Amino acid sequence: MTEDEVLSEFRASEALLEGHFQLSSGRHSAHYLQCARVLMNPQRASRLAIALVQKLPREIRGHIDKVVSPAMGGVIIGHEVGRALDRDALFVERPTGTFEFRRGFRLEPGEKVLMVEDVVTTGLSSREAMETIRQEGGDVIAAAALVDRSGGSVAFDVPFYPLVELSFPTYAEDELPAELAAMPVEKPGSRKN
Repeated sequence: MTEDEVLSEFRASEALLEGHFQLSSGRHSAHYLQCARVLMNPQRASRLAIALVQKLPREIRGHIDKVVSPAMGGVIIGHEVGRALDRDALFVERPTGTFEFRRGFRLEPGEKVLMVEDVVTTGLSSREAMETIRQEGGDVIAAAALVDRSGGSVAFDVPFYPLVELSFPTYAEDELPAELAAMPVEKPGSRKN
């Protein structure tokens, strides 16, 4: 899939929103990608996952034992990537504020893991998920995401493969442009700040 084809999928599902949004990172933006909307259609989710898997180098694809995603946003795309790779897809969640494996999910020591996210902005959730995977004994060999909106600033200690890179500006609370500050703020993500 080309970048235009991916963005077409977001637009067709009304997943690319405009307004004033507070992102899960705490930063503000005039644009929000509601990946849950683009992934609500199983065929679309499958197409995007297959395209994401195709971005992974063959040597990485061939070594993945499990796919792990952070809940909530990464669950659907992680599951679909697991399906595309024919690997189990697990997720970590934060019932008390810190990621952990629950629901009987576990990793065997040394299992090679692909960590999959929906959107990466600062990389904080991804790094926290990877740390949890490592604490469980997994070996994170790569990270992947539908969208990298970090503007190229995110850095992980493993290779990172986004399906597309989008550079919508984000702002700290104290640096909002006047036109954005004048609009009511929405928090469409799953994490409350």
